[in-house]
Formats: sequence, C-alpha cells, structure tokens
Amino acid sequence: MPRAVYVLALGIFALVTSEFVVAGLMPQMADGLDATIPQIGYLITAFAVAMAAGGPFLTVALMKLPARTALMVLFAIFLTGNVLAATANGYATMMTARIISGVASQAFFGVGISLCARITRPEVRGRAIAVAMNGLMLGTLLGLPLSTLVGERFGWRAAFWVITLITVIAALATLLGVPRVERTEGGSGLRAELGVFRNPRLWLALSTSTLIIGATFSAFSYLNPILTDVTGFSAGTVPGLLIAYGAATVVGNTVVGRLADRHTVPVLAVGLVLNAVFLAGFALLAGLPVPAVICMMGVGLVGVTMNPAMVTRVQRTGNAGPLVNTVHTSFITLGVIIGSSMGAVFIDNWGLRAPLWLGAVMALAGLATVVPDLARRSTAVSDPAGARAAEREQPQRV
Repeated sequence: MPRAVYVLALGIFALVTSEFVVAGLMPQMADGLDATIPQIGYLITAFAVAMAAGGPFLTVALMKLPARTALMVLFAIFLTGNVLAATANGYATMMTARIISGVASQAFFGVGISLCARITRPEVRGRAIAVAMNGLMLGTLLGLPLSTLVGERFGWRAAFWVITLITVIAALATLLGVPRVERTEGGSGLRAELGVFRNPRLWLALSTSTLIIGATFSAFSYLNPILTDVTGFSAGTVPGLLIAYGAATVVGNTVVGRLADRHTVPVLAVGLVLNAVFLAGFALLAGLPVPAVICMMGVGLVGVTMNPAMVTRVQRTGNAGPLVNTVHTSFITLGVIIGSSMGAVFIDNWGLRAPLWLGAVMALAGLATVVPDLARRSTAVSDPAGARAAEREQPQRV
C-alpha cells in the first residue's frame, strides 16, 4: 500500500475531528459565544450544508491544479476556518468559520479519494480507500473524545487549536509524503467530468450512498438519549459505549475494504440487509441492555463502514475523478442531514425508538436501489455478453 494513502488518512482524521468537535462542546461554546444550545446546534447543520452544497464548486475551481497542490490549497482554506473558529469573538464569526471549514473539508474528501484511486492498482483500490477512510472512523473513535477532553479541561478554544496543530502536521506530511501527480492521465477536463453525470446508473449509486448513511445517522445521531432514556444506561457509561461503537466501525471498514474490489454490489446488499435487521432489532429491544448494545455494535459494523464499497461502485459507474468523488461525498453528507433531521421529527411525534425504525426503512429503500445492479451482475455471470458488460464497469482511468 503506498505511503501516501496513510498520509491522506491523517488529513481526513484532522478534518473529521473538526467536523465533530462542536457536538462534544455545545454547553461550553454556548457560554463562550453568548448563544443558546440550539444556536450551537445550527453550527453543526451549517458545516454539513456547506460540505454538501459548497464542496463541489470548490473542487471545480481547483481542477486545473495537480492533486497535491489542490490538497495544500484546501489545507490552507481549512486552517483559515479553524483559526477563525479558535479566535471567534461572536456567533456570526463562528458561523462563518464553520462554513469555510465545511466547504474545504468536502473538497478535500473528493480530491483525496480521487488521488487514492490514481496511485493504487485497480485491484486494490477498495482496500486503499478503506485505509484512507479509516481517518473517518478514527475521527469518530479518537478525535471526538480527544477534542472533547481538551475542550472540557482547557476551554473550547483549546480544542480548535489542537485541531489546528493536527492539521498542520497532516499538511506537512502531505507535502513530504504524497507524490506529485498531474491533474489527469488522459487530459480530460470539466466537460468530461460533467459528462458522466448523464449516466442514470450513477445517480442510482449516489442515492444508495445517501440512504445507507441516512439509515445509519438516523440512529447514530440519537444514540446518547436512546441509551440513557430507553435502555437505562447512566450518562457516564455512554462515552465508553460510543468508543466501542467507533471500534466496531474501524473493524467493519477494514473488512469491507478487503471485499469491496471483487464483491462490490453483494457487499452493499448484505450490508443493507444486516443494517435493517440491526436497526429493527435495536428498536424492538432498546429496553434490554445486552441486546441493545449488540444491535448498536451491529449498526457500527455495517453502517458507515460501507464507504469503501460505496466509493468503488460510484467510481466504476462514473469515474475516479475529483468531481465525481466530491459530489458523491455531498450525497453522503445529504444522508447525514436527512437521517438526523428526520430522526428529530420522528422523535417529536413517536418517541426515541422512532428514528431506529426510520433507519430500518431507509436501509430497505437503499437495498431496492442495489437490486438492479445485482440483477446485472447475475446476468453477467450467466451470459457472456453480460460478462463483457461487467468488464466495462471496471474502474476507469482518470
């Protein structure tokens, strides 16, 4: 595995830690910025919306740059937002900082994942993407607790300064450890990048990713109140359970990464079925501690861990270019927004178990979007013409 893949994972870890930091420090930030808790919550929403809406445009603006140069520009933009957050003296400044960081974060994912595809052999791309995406999993497992601990002991501004330090380290590692790769191998430009979006199967693959992440975050967003108010765990126990959940995502991501290249669509189908089962089981058994934890860990194993297979499918259906990957990340972020916001509506109307049922339904809807590719794969196995069609679906050069 190229060293650059691990360097990209470090960069993703820094960005994801910044994305999650507000969730762990809401009371302190509310006091420091003279804001309400709901207003601090809007900072999380703004970061996600900025990622989904602004990331693709920033990626387009950087398309003429070599990948490493583009990453360094994105680090600079992200650092600007993070330093602005650390020094913010009011809510409006903090909101601006989160929007800047969110846009840069989204574009970084797209450029970084595209670079992973270009510096690794086609047969191990899924594994390389899994290694890079471990930055996301470790951001959940370690980044959020670390930033929360620093913020509680030294103030919320200190947490942003620590993230700034991690980002500087990641930027230096990228400068030294990522090779200079020219913009494309084939010289394609914006028109060629946009052309792949005429393929309806690409939109189907993008919708699958939205539903997978939406299903998972309809549960993940509300694990804390579910585990305390429904299952009966103490507030002090929940952080340990969330760390266990994060560890499950690391394991699941590694396993999916090893299977994603050769069994992309079956992995997605099995993951969606299991996610629906675990979410429904969690909803039914949330009042029983042991079954509830088992189901929660199951969601961790087969939820966001589908990322390597999701990315591999999108790249094979479209291409491995930065714009496709950034738009894909926008659809993933859309899943976060839908799952968390609809989960809140369901809780208001039907209680804390409701978002778990919502997640199960979204997972089944995601399965429906995979069925056409499963059918095509079955045809390819039994029919030589189908097999030739399947060959044409292998990762495209970019």
